[in-house]
Amino acid sequence: MQHAAVLEELGREIAESSVFLDRAAEQISSCIIGQKEVVRRVFIALLAGGHILLEGVPGLAKTLIVRSFAASMNLQFRRIQFTPDMLPADLVGTMVYNPGDMEFHPRQGPVFANVILADEINRSPAKVQSALLEAMQEKQVTIGSATFPLPSPFMVLATQNPIEHEGTYLLPEAQVDRFMMKVIVDYPSYEEELEIMQLASSSLPLTEIRPVVEPGDIARARNLIDRIYVDPRVQRYIVDLVVATRNPAAYGLQKLETMIEYGASPRASIFLLLAAKAHAFLQHRAYITPEDVKSLAFDTLRHRIIPGYEAEADNISTDDFIRDILQHVQVP
Repeated sequence: MQHAAVLEELGREIAESSVFLDRAAEQISSCIIGQKEVVRRVFIALLAGGHILLEGVPGLAKTLIVRSFAASMNLQFRRIQFTPDMLPADLVGTMVYNPGDMEFHPRQGPVFANVILADEINRSPAKVQSALLEAMQEKQVTIGSATFPLPSPFMVLATQNPIEHEGTYLLPEAQVDRFMMKVIVDYPSYEEELEIMQLASSSLPLTEIRPVVEPGDIARARNLIDRIYVDPRVQRYIVDLVVATRNPAAYGLQKLETMIEYGASPRASIFLLLAAKAHAFLQHRAYITPEDVKSLAFDTLRHRIIPGYEAEADNISTDDFIRDILQHVQVP
């Protein structure tokens, strides 16, 4: 009874604290038509302290989504266009000589912001990706011999084009694994595209996004998310899903043994749990359910599973693997 009372009280706190996300979603929907699930994933990554890899063809409003999100959340936003001739200094900053005192001083680069849109991240060479990797993992940047902490909150939303590969560099597996989620941005529905076309051809001014979030709202939400209850059976369910990507035969999926070359790392279990807790927070709940886990399994696992030659030859995607695993792993 005491445990139930604690969860009930936590649920009330969550319901009151999460109102700011409803206000932010309303602001974003005033200029973004559709893509509600993508926006929800961005909220989850912010609350859970993760980063997102957005994949989709050009023209699907990926930049506008991120810009609108940052504006509504009252966060500093920077868009960085990644190019093949980019240098690490273009991202993190460099030491600049001052003739006045005849000394070098650090000049911070555009990565010093709350929300970074790394546009076409796979167009940058390895050294630039390595510099971004430190920022994503350590939440700090090294310029010369000095280390500078990045603003809090800090999140990277990187985009990559799945259909154009000329002049691109394959993202290192170590960097891909540090993205909490890989979200597929899909085409709008017929009705949504009709509305987008009508809005774009109208002479009416675009709706301006108003910041509706107070500075302490995000930190307060994160503290509440830390207290969300996770049943041990749900914890084991998360680990089962991740381990099934490495040892599918143990879960009755012998056909995947030769199709998956490498399964997801333990970081997948951590991120899936954190994302599920943030998802429960968005639902105003003080506990997570298997449905929270299942709804985020594709986004959390698809970029962590490396298919083997046989799967690539048969054109079987990692989403197909995850679908099979969700069907075979027992739900608590």
